[in-house]
Amino acid sequence: MKNCWQRTSFAKVCGIDSALVDPREPTYSDLVHVGGANIESENGTLIDLKTAREEGLKSGKFKFDDSMVLYSKIRPYLMKVVRPDFEGLCSADIYPLSPKTEYLNRDFLYHLLLSPEFTEFAIAGSARAGMPKVNRDHLFSYELDLPPLAEQRRIVGILDEAFEGIATAKANAEKNLQNARALFESHLQSVFTQRGDGWVEKPLEEVVDGKCTLSYGIVQPGHEYANGLPVVRPTDLTVKIITLDGLKRIDPKLADGYRRTTLRGGELLLCVRGSTGVVSVTAPELAGANVTRGIVPIVFNTALLQQDFGYFLITSGAVQSQIREKTYGAALMQINIGDLRKIVVSFPPLKEQKEMAVKLVKLSGETQRLESIYQRKLAALDDLKKSLLHQAFSGEL
Repeated sequence: MKNCWQRTSFAKVCGIDSALVDPREPTYSDLVHVGGANIESENGTLIDLKTAREEGLKSGKFKFDDSMVLYSKIRPYLMKVVRPDFEGLCSADIYPLSPKTEYLNRDFLYHLLLSPEFTEFAIAGSARAGMPKVNRDHLFSYELDLPPLAEQRRIVGILDEAFEGIATAKANAEKNLQNARALFESHLQSVFTQRGDGWVEKPLEEVVDGKCTLSYGIVQPGHEYANGLPVVRPTDLTVKIITLDGLKRIDPKLADGYRRTTLRGGELLLCVRGSTGVVSVTAPELAGANVTRGIVPIVFNTALLQQDFGYFLITSGAVQSQIREKTYGAALMQINIGDLRKIVVSFPPLKEQKEMAVKLVKLSGETQRLESIYQRKLAALDDLKKSLLHQAFSGEL
């Protein structure tokens, strides 16, 4: 820390006006209202704003202006931060923080709230049951080393310029990531829309292996069971290849009535509850394992459909659109097994399937390689931002 910096408390340099106003009063009804969902977490911009009148607000709200910083105090919007440039109202789940200008620059406060140290401190004060909130007394007990105002403005200038460049770099990386995925999706779409001679259409139930019943798995898998039977749950379908790593283990007796979904290795696992349409593939080591309700294992009749080609077939837009059309529910989205069995799939002769699968696997691998590159770049940019913030508030910038 530099010699001119002074140790102080957050409460000494920042305040909050906690008086609530009635958003139905004419004085306030035409002011814009900001809730946690309106704060874009990546760069602190505001989205989808409406006036208090348009939202039909009735309960009390905080009033804020352009001298304040808005800090969301409740999950899932915890620690979203924005510098408003207008007067408005905000949810009672947002702290409108007012820097005491003789000590604290507003933009310096904004960056302080985003710093790793402050974030870690705030999280430590939000551990509670239900919907965790940042405790106000805890927040204002934070101690910091504060530079003079001129130094604060210098640091803000460096951070604003650096973060503008980081935001541009992230936008470009995210665009490249989207383009890589879109290129593969476009090619996949063309495979199943530009059909040649010999293609046939059949319901899904007519192209599966004789032992594949298109049924979902164990309804009540119970608690974790040491060294028990591995089961795949819908939440596990986050990668293409499912291995034993991280799978829940259950009492093997619970699977006795679900032998029809016992895995052999190599199946497609289709999610039919929640994120319907998501597809993964089982690794050979999963032979003998099972699945829970919400997953349907699929093994194709190899006289009709090659399993590798079948993966791309099920993930294609032609099949996914049918799954979406048949998905129903409000609290929990799902597709009826009877409807799933009737979904129509189109495919060419086996020789053509094999050739297409080889090309699709190669293109998919290249897409994943590019995605990995862009994901690493995005992670590096996030780390750079955290590093700059750490340096800024430890006197190293």
